[in-house]
Amino acid sequence: MPSNRFADDAAPAAASSSWCDDPGRAPAARFPIVGIGASAGGVEAFTELLSALPADTGMAFVLLLHLPLGHESMLSEILGRVCTMPLAEVRDRVEIEPNRVYVLGAGSDLDMQDKRLLLVARDAPHGPHRPIDRFFQALAAHQRNCAIGVVLSGTGSDGAIGIQEVKAAGGMTFAQDDTAQHTSMPRSAIETGTVDLVLSARDIAHELARIAAHPLVAPQGEAAEPFELEPVLQILHSAIGVDFADYKPNTLYRRIARRIVLHKLESITDYLTLLKNDAGEAHALYQDILISVTSFFRNPEAFEALKTEVFPKITQSRSRHDPVRVWTLACSTGEEAYSIAMAYAEFLEDTGLSVPIQVFATDLNEASVERARLGVYPKSAVEHVSPERLRRFFVQIDGSYRIAKPIRDVCVFARHNVLTDPPFSRIDLVSCRNMLIYLGQELQQKVVPIMHYALRPAGFLWLGTSETIGSYRDLFTLIESKAKIYEKHGALDHLPLG
Repeated sequence: MPSNRFADDAAPAAASSSWCDDPGRAPAARFPIVGIGASAGGVEAFTELLSALPADTGMAFVLLLHLPLGHESMLSEILGRVCTMPLAEVRDRVEIEPNRVYVLGAGSDLDMQDKRLLLVARDAPHGPHRPIDRFFQALAAHQRNCAIGVVLSGTGSDGAIGIQEVKAAGGMTFAQDDTAQHTSMPRSAIETGTVDLVLSARDIAHELARIAAHPLVAPQGEAAEPFELEPVLQILHSAIGVDFADYKPNTLYRRIARRIVLHKLESITDYLTLLKNDAGEAHALYQDILISVTSFFRNPEAFEALKTEVFPKITQSRSRHDPVRVWTLACSTGEEAYSIAMAYAEFLEDTGLSVPIQVFATDLNEASVERARLGVYPKSAVEHVSPERLRRFFVQIDGSYRIAKPIRDVCVFARHNVLTDPPFSRIDLVSCRNMLIYLGQELQQKVVPIMHYALRPAGFLWLGTSETIGSYRDLFTLIESKAKIYEKHGALDHLPLG
């Protein structure tokens, strides 16, 4: 099995000792931060949860309740009567400390920087107000696997987008069960398929306390001994047929540690026994490793860059008999592939051109590919899609939204392993956003040339905002730095497959 050591993640496979590992901070400064969101019925749910929490979990708790503009909140006073921890309304730039509860007041939204909470003026509404999504996204970005997201009673679907980001970052996710006074908000979160546990508010509190005391989580006291990845990866390879040996080891460690904690197991030995005897757990771990953040028109300005920088060039002197070809790697549940097809349809309408498009969308995860093929999404997935795009590109069915047939017809989804399966060819645009960040340097060195090979001369590569082409600057030229769009040039001596 290849080594688990990479230049950008140079610690050995067993370097981490905690699920809530926070590089650069002393062990005492590593603690989970729990974001808890609610709207209608939320005061009762908050009360039940806080009254059942012990005062010494070592976690910090941030509570967000939907409030109308201009409404004065009495939430801190109400909850302070039942909470065993110090509780106060959020002050701007307050540093988060463990064993404390922070309550968002009225008139502001909440952001985060390092372990400080930032109050943000609430803008005039241009659509549904989604303070929970906003904070969960910030929590996931800054806390990664130390983030925990909880969605309690409420109407609407706020929190459903943010809970996906928490899960994709390696954090844990909860939603209130049918004990909620209003079930729309927790059900929207559950429908995303990224909620770990569905419990009553009181049972969520008990589970948080249990998790806080687990040796793989507890920030104080004796931490669990770090474990080796190789035995787990061997079982996973045998059960699933995918070798994760060259994925970033710290990411793998945290995802495995997360499963140990959720299963209420004490050691890696117990987890190996579970993996060997329960095929379902191997598939669940596989899903956890591959989970990614996706949404329609993610980073909208980048799609505008496609329209101005890429589409005009790849359609220049093109006939309607020569379709534009796009390859979307790690397509997950299809939102990005469909968004590219929609943006291209808008470009054709604006320019009067009639050059067709073919979008080939691939992913290693068969379950994600099946969902993408279906093209049906819950209401929460399209909350940020403009009314014009909803009208033009979606059809409402039974409370969900299905991609309109003209867009579905140009998108082809397939399971594909970019490292072992033959690549596509004669591609005009390769979209590979937020896949490289999960790969070790050795795999990145293989994937970038494969994408170069797949492109036509003067084709384009589109990466995620945190990704680069690494050492392959002789193969690509950066043409749009903010959107991370590169143009192909140069040639490869050979294609590094296998």
